This record gives sequence, structure tokens and C-alpha cells, in this order.
Amino acid sequence: MTSKRALVLAGGGIAGIAWETGILQGIADESAATADALLASDVLVGTSAGSTVAAQLSSGLSLAELFERQTGADSAELDPGVSIDNVTDLFVTAMLTPNTTKAQKLQGIGAVAAGTSTVDPAVRHAVISQRLPSHDWPEQVLRISAIDIDTGELVTLDRDSGAALVDAVAASCAVPGVWPVVTIDGRRFMDGGIGSAVNMALAVDCDVAVALVPQGRSTPSPFGIGAAEEVDGFAGRSLGIFADDDSLAAFGKNPLDPACRVPSAQAGRAQGRRVAASVAEFLAG
Repeated sequence: MTSKRALVLAGGGIAGIAWETGILQGIADESAATADALLASDVLVGTSAGSTVAAQLSSGLSLAELFERQTGADSAELDPGVSIDNVTDLFVTAMLTPNTTKAQKLQGIGAVAAGTSTVDPAVRHAVISQRLPSHDWPEQVLRISAIDIDTGELVTLDRDSGAALVDAVAASCAVPGVWPVVTIDGRRFMDGGIGSAVNMALAVDCDVAVALVPQGRSTPSPFGIGAAEEVDGFAGRSLGIFADDDSLAAFGKNPLDPACRVPSAQAGRAQGRRVAASVAEFLAG
């Protein structure tokens, strides 16, 4: 029987982009075949930071080139001047609103996102454009998550959605209160990681999934089911690689700060080397 495999790349800010790239490079250092198998997954699922990585992986650049982009001195990333604590405050306010559903809470967060003054959308769009080596949807199946701020609905943006790739990634990375809401065909979107960091639902048609999650395994979720429970509860076989203590330390206090990019990539690479054997064993199983 042929298995359909997904590589799921979760959200986690600038630190998450660097760490996920580093994890894959570290796996490649130990076992090129294992890394190649992950990159050749039937489906790539990207949420927030993971949408950037997924689009980069399917761009045609080699993993080594992508890692060099994370560790090089030059970067087009902007410092939003906003702490991750601001985003946490949004969650707290939404969760304290009584008698509301998850969708209604997400609508509340979306309303704040739409009403918050951030950088000009064109400036943010230029940053995302520079992140992506290719602006065309790949032949490989790529699914990007975003939240419709007006309905609170999780939406899948892909090659058939009518969204341009840069717009899809910008939408998935539109952290509320930090970056501008992204409008696509009249619908307004915010960060796909607000409801779930991993969005395993986007891999529902797969029977094997490997998820890279740039947070601790025990990190709680404001909506009840955490990333670890979501990965473990996947209907098929699943393996979650969560940031270890060294990686979490490398992220620093604010994973949105571009200063964390290089240490996060290096920590991810070191962790990738440590987990390569277990990933190879899982894929062989």
C-alpha cells in the first residue's frame, strides 16, 4: 500500500522560519536520504512561519541555499517593534470574553487586527516577496492556512484558491496587532496560526505526517488542544519534532525579533542532527 505523506510546518515567527530550516539542514547533515524524503512529501502544509518555509522548500533552491539565507548577514526582515506579549494580550482578552465560540473569539481578535495601525501593507508585502525565491505556486501540493477575520474560519489557500503565492504567505503570516491584515478577493485574512499552530486538518487526506513545531511540546494552547495533542491525535501515523531546551533558549524572549534568526537556525541545525535517526526510523516504519 502506498502512503500519502505530509510535511507540516508550524508557526513560530522569525525564529520558527530559521529553526525549521535548520532542523531540515541538520537532518540532511546526518542523512541526506531522510531529508530528501521529507522534502519530497506529497503534501506540504504551512502555517504562519511554516508557510514561508513550505514555499521556500518548493521553490527550487537547495536546502543548503535556504539555510545560508537564514544565517547570512543580509536580511530584509523588519523589526515590528512589537513584543510577542502584545499578541498574548489579544488572546487573553478574547478568551475572557464569556459565552463565545472559538470562531467568535477569532473574529474578536480579527477585529483588533483590522483596527491596529501597523506598517504599510505594501512594505510588508515587499518583505514577504523577498523571502520567497519563487512567486509561483509549485507543482508539489502546497497548502497554506489563514484565518478569515470576518467569519473566524480556517481557510486553505493553495494553487486552486485563486490567491497569489506571495499574498497567501503574507496572509498566513499576518500576526494580529503586529502586521497588517491581508485582503484577497475581498476577504480579509490574519495569521493562520492564531487558531492552531499546526493545523493538522490541512493534512486530513494523508496517512503519514511529520510536523516541525517551533515551540516546546508542553506549550499550552488558548483554545484547549495544544500542538502536541493535535499532532498525536492525527488519524494516521504522525511524528512531531518540537523545539528542545537549547532551541527555545536560542529563540530568545521575542521570536518576532529578526535578531533571533541566526541563533535559531544554528540551534535548529544542531537539533536536526540529534533527531535525524529517529526521523529516519519513523519514515521507514
